[in-house]
Amino acid sequence: MGKRHRARELALSFLYQSEFHPVGAFEERLNAFWGEHPVKPEVRSFVEELVRGTIAHRISIDGLLSPLIEHWILSRLALVDLCILRLAAYELLFQPHTPSKVAIDEAIELAKAFGGKDSGAFVNGVLDKIKTLADDRSTAPLA
Repeated sequence: MGKRHRARELALSFLYQSEFHPVGAFEERLNAFWGEHPVKPEVRSFVEELVRGTIAHRISIDGLLSPLIEHWILSRLALVDLCILRLAAYELLFQPHTPSKVAIDEAIELAKAFGGKDSGAFVNGVLDKIKTLADDRSTAPLA
């Protein structure tokens, strides 16, 4: 398993756990997490970049996701699927050094490993829509 894949797994784990402790002591929870999951500095750095970015942009990411998940609302999604979508959307929208294909493929792998039987296809469909929106924005002429 590659370092960046492992980092995404750990970021997903932290984001998922954070859903049960959404308020207070972020740094303490992060330090406790590292106590349970010791990793090399470069992995830790990438995990923290992903976690901090996903949390910082959560409101805008959720606003983008809501209309893209047909026949569902965010609060009814499986929590692990929602965390995967948020993490991958952050990479697609705010991490230009990560190729879209990589962000989507990694999210699909996470969904297959940690989600339900249809999670991979569901995540793929939603992220393809986000990629299309992001591509449209980047090629739109400036006003």
